[in-house]
Amino acid sequence: MAAEQDPEGRAAARPLLTDLYQATMALGYWRAGRAQEQAEFELFFRQCPFGGAFALAAGLRDCVRFLRAFRLQEADVQFLASALPSDTDPAFFEHLRALDCSGVTVRALPEGSLAFPGVPLLQVSGPLLVVQLLETPLLCLVSYASLIATNAARLRLIAGPDKRLLEMGLRRAQGPDGGLTASTYSYLGGFDASSNVLAGQLRGVPVAGTLAHSFVTSFSGREAPPDPMLAPAAGQGFQVDLAASVEMWLERVCGHLGLGVQEPHRGERAAFVAYALAFPRAFQGLLDTYSVRRSGLPNFLAVALALQELGYQAVGVRLDSGDLLQQAQEIRGVFRTAAAQFGVPWLQSVPIAVSNNIDEEELARLAQKGSEVNVIGIGTSVVTCPRQPSLGCVYKLVSVGGQPRMKLTEDPKKQTLPGSKAAFRLLGSDGSLLLDVLQLAEEPPPQAGQELRVWPQGARESRTVRPAHVEPLLRLWVKQGQLCEPLPSLAESRAFAQQSLHRLSPAHRRLEQPVLYEVALSEKLQALVDRLSARGAL
Repeated sequence: MAAEQDPEGRAAARPLLTDLYQATMALGYWRAGRAQEQAEFELFFRQCPFGGAFALAAGLRDCVRFLRAFRLQEADVQFLASALPSDTDPAFFEHLRALDCSGVTVRALPEGSLAFPGVPLLQVSGPLLVVQLLETPLLCLVSYASLIATNAARLRLIAGPDKRLLEMGLRRAQGPDGGLTASTYSYLGGFDASSNVLAGQLRGVPVAGTLAHSFVTSFSGREAPPDPMLAPAAGQGFQVDLAASVEMWLERVCGHLGLGVQEPHRGERAAFVAYALAFPRAFQGLLDTYSVRRSGLPNFLAVALALQELGYQAVGVRLDSGDLLQQAQEIRGVFRTAAAQFGVPWLQSVPIAVSNNIDEEELARLAQKGSEVNVIGIGTSVVTCPRQPSLGCVYKLVSVGGQPRMKLTEDPKKQTLPGSKAAFRLLGSDGSLLLDVLQLAEEPPPQAGQELRVWPQGARESRTVRPAHVEPLLRLWVKQGQLCEPLPSLAESRAFAQQSLHRLSPAHRRLEQPVLYEVALSEKLQALVDRLSARGAL
C-alpha cells in the first residue's frame, strides 16, 4: 500500500509504537510458516466508561492514516534486529522490510457512533503476522480517542445544548500526543472549540483564546501606548485616543458603581486598553486579576463603552476564580443596570465565560436554570478523564484460516466471542433503540417486522424481539489496503455523534445509575460459543 503524503498520518503513530511481544509473536508466526494465514481480530471494550451506559466510537480516521502509511523503515528493522535474539534468521528481517498493509481489510463503526460493550469498534482482517503487529498501535489510537469523546459527550449532556464549551487542557494533558488527541476528540464529543492551535492547524478544530493574568499583571499603568489612536469601526471619521477616552468613561462608570476613580487598578486598565487596541472587534476582559467588583468590572466597562462610541462591541468577560456562579449573577446585574444607565442595550447580554478546574459537579451547578454563565472552559477534567483514565479496549483474535477462535480463560468476563461477525442495531417503530445484536457473518441479516430470537449477554435465557427497523453497524472502510469511501470530516463526525446521542433514551443517557443498553447474540452465535466452551472444558 502506498503511504499517503500526509505528515500528520506519519506522525500520529509509527510501526514501532508497539509492544515487543508483537515482534516476538511475528517471529514465531514466520518461523512456523504461518505469516500469510488469513486471520481476523476484533477491537472492543467490555464495560462502558464512567459508570455510564454508552460510549462514542472515535479514532478511526487516525487508524486509517496509520494503516495507509504503515511501512517499517530500515532503522526500524535494525532496531528490531538488536532487540531480538542475535541468531534470528536474517530472512525474517527481509520479510519485515517488505511488510505493508496492502492485504488488510477494516470494518468499523463510523466515528461518532454509539458503542456498547462487546460490539466491535474495529474488525481487522488480513495476513496473521501483519494484523498481529497492528494490535498495540490500533488500541492506542482508538482507546484514548473514544474515551475522550465519551467524556466530552458526558460534559455536553450536563451543560445542555446552549452553553458554549471550550477545551483548554493542553497544558494539563499527558504529553503532546495526548494533548492533540484530547483537543481533537473533545470537539467530536460535543465541545465547541479548543485552545490548542495545533489541533486547529492539523485537524480543523475551531480555536479560541484571549488573554491570561500574566498579560494583565505585566502592565503597571505607567506604559504609554506607542499609538493610542483608534479609527471608528465603520472606517470613516476621525481617530480617537482610546486611552484618553477610557479615562473619561471611567469617571462615569465609577460614579454609577459607587466607586472612587482611584480604586480600579491602573495596570489592569492599561492592559485592557492595549488588548482593545490590538483586538477592537474582539475585546474581552479578564476580570479577576485583582478585584472583580472594584477593579476588573469598572475597567472593563470603561473600555467597552469607549469602544462602543467608535462602533465596536465587546465580546465578553472571563472569570477564573471564586464562586463562578454567584459572580456571574452579580456581573450580569451590573451589566443590566449599566446598559440602562448608559443607553447601550447590548451590554446587558455580554457573554460571561468561566474557567477554574471545572468538573462534572461544578459544571452541573454552572449549567443550572437561571445561571448567567454563557461560556465554560474545561481543561483537566476533559483531557485526563479523572473518573476513569482508560477505556480498557482489547484486540482479540476471532478466526484463523476461516476457523473460529475463542479465548476461554479462568475469568468468564474475559471470554471472547468466536468467528467473523456482523453487528446490527434493532429499532422500535418510533425509532427508539431496542438492542444491538451480534451474529456470525454467514447468517442472513435480521429483517424488519420479523421475530428474532436472541441471547442477551450475561442472561441465562433467550428472548424474542420484533424490530421495526434494522441498521447494520459495521461499514467497510478499507479493503485489501484500499480506502473504500471517503472518511467523514471531523465536523461531520461531530454532528453525527450529537445525532447518535439524541437517539438514546433518557434512561440510557442518564449519567448516574443509567439503565444498561442490551447487547445480544444470535442463536447461531450463542450455539457456537456453547460448543467451543464445552470443547475447551474437556
